[in-house]
Amino acid sequence: MSIDATTAVTTLLEAAQGDSGRSTAELYDALAAVGIVGDDGRRLADAVGRAQREHVRLRRREQELTALFSSARELAEVRESAALLDRLVERAHDMMGSDLTYLSEFDPVTRELNVRTTTGSVSPAFRTLRVPPGRGLASVVVETRAPLTVLRYDEYREERHDPSIDAAVNAEGIVSMLGVPMLSGDDVLGVLFVATRAEYSFAPEQIALLSALADHASIVLQTARTLRSLQRSEDEARRALDRLTEHLAERDRSNTVHQELVHAVLAGGGFAPLAGTLSSALRRAVAVIDEHGVVIAAAGGFLDRGALELDAETRAAVEESRHSGHCVLLGEQGAVRAVSALVAGTQRFGAVLLGDGEFALGPVDRRTIERAAQVGALLALQQQAVAEAEHRVQSELVAELLAADPQRRGDVERRARRLGVVVDELDSLTAFSVPGEHRAAASRALAGLVGPRGLVGEYNGLVVVLAPGSGSVPDGGPRDAAGGPDPQPAAPGADELRMRAAAAVSAPVLAVRAPRSADLVSAFEAARRTARLLAALGVDDLLADTDDYLPYSAVLDTDERALRSFIDGTIGAVRRYDDDRGTELLRTLRAFVRCNASPTRTARHLTFHTNTILQRLDRLDRVLGDDWRGDERLFRLGIAVRLDELRDQLVGAAPPR
Repeated sequence: MSIDATTAVTTLLEAAQGDSGRSTAELYDALAAVGIVGDDGRRLADAVGRAQREHVRLRRREQELTALFSSARELAEVRESAALLDRLVERAHDMMGSDLTYLSEFDPVTRELNVRTTTGSVSPAFRTLRVPPGRGLASVVVETRAPLTVLRYDEYREERHDPSIDAAVNAEGIVSMLGVPMLSGDDVLGVLFVATRAEYSFAPEQIALLSALADHASIVLQTARTLRSLQRSEDEARRALDRLTEHLAERDRSNTVHQELVHAVLAGGGFAPLAGTLSSALRRAVAVIDEHGVVIAAAGGFLDRGALELDAETRAAVEESRHSGHCVLLGEQGAVRAVSALVAGTQRFGAVLLGDGEFALGPVDRRTIERAAQVGALLALQQQAVAEAEHRVQSELVAELLAADPQRRGDVERRARRLGVVVDELDSLTAFSVPGEHRAAASRALAGLVGPRGLVGEYNGLVVVLAPGSGSVPDGGPRDAAGGPDPQPAAPGADELRMRAAAAVSAPVLAVRAPRSADLVSAFEAARRTARLLAALGVDDLLADTDDYLPYSAVLDTDERALRSFIDGTIGAVRRYDDDRGTELLRTLRAFVRCNASPTRTARHLTFHTNTILQRLDRLDRVLGDDWRGDERLFRLGIAVRLDELRDQLVGAAPPR
């Protein structure tokens, strides 16, 4: 190479130094200075300029690719989407040389864009900016799905401006802006923006670079959304698994309860296994109550509380369960948290009550409780059927014992012995006057109190209790003058039997007890006549002894209408006279009868002067007729007066003993 060529090359290399290089004219001038002019100089300067510009482009491209590769590595390495978006925005900020760079995420539901991350921002309001639909540059980018650059934001189309957006842009001092969409298929995920605080025209290479970074940001957002969706799916799957696990646990409990309840029914264990099985399976206190609210079986703590007193909420829940047939849950205030009624058709047998437990009762648990209540209803029906069969057998025995058929005496004794009853020991009889529809219920209640050595049955419209004498005197029983037991004590517990029968049927019950005697037939006839007499007098809630009413029951055996007609026809005129005039002729007549028709004794008994009594007797002559003091009329008047007086005493008496 000649010295001139070497000089020219050295000159060109010196002139081409630097990233920006020199223009072709500057290169030509440098060549002219060393003597290379003309066409050769121009061609050489043009070639060097092109090489220099290509070198600069390649170096910039190398930087961009390095940044994109770094971003790609971060996409693969970083798991936190927020941190990755912050890095992408920072890298775009550095590579684009912008004053402000930010990313807005698009909400497909509200169609708003929310600023997600910023770099270079100086305004707090801008970091939380929300762009409403159809406003701002971001909405235009979303709608067109294409990059958008503006030289001056304040001169952009007026219909796209919004006061809140303009205030935030002015607070940042933004002039020029470039926004590119972040796309995932046909969906817009957001917009990546760069902005300057002076006028700046963005080159195509810059738009392409920002679009590439926006694609990376799209991947981050799409990945984040996918991860959130997967997380939601995982949470839903976990919840579904938990529900399935709970359901399987409930099903297993249900199967266990079902098997144990079936075994309990087959074994005939009553309600205690039902309560114990439910309490063990559901891990909570369980009680079974009858239709009167009495606890008949309990497990898990209810018995430790003593007698249960159901509050209004629990009673209402039991009634609701009776109508719906389902388990009813209660609030957390009371001891009872769930109830299920024992119902079979129109018959009500009580309810199953459950307390608080370690876990909430699920649908399968509630169905299990309902099945247990159904089993309880079947047990009640079974017990009722057994009780009715026993009642029929005992009623037949009672009827045959009281019918006094000597030919069947031996057969009756054999059948009674099968029930564990010794006929010769039965010397106590109590008859109960109960409405016909309640006699079976009263018989069942009484049978549970009498015990296996006695008999309870229906006979001639009465419920009859036959029991062996206990040899002891119950509270209130008769005693002799020395204070010891009477030689013929009343049947034990007669008043208790009457009260329990009344509670069982929720109605008044009249009880008549006969003296202890082996002659049950005579004892029943005396009790029957006494019961009819008291019923005719309108008495239905009393414990009576046959001996107390023997003078009347032995003479009279009539119904209420006939007895009322007899009394009214005999002394009714006297009562009406007193009612109309406010006199006391009936009282005088009662005293006259008791004093053996002696006016003098009557006057002393009533503490009146004899003349006063004679005047009243004269008025009775006018009311009853002149012959009322004859033997026959006076006998009839005496009976009517005593019965009328007895009725007044019984109907207005104090509570029965």
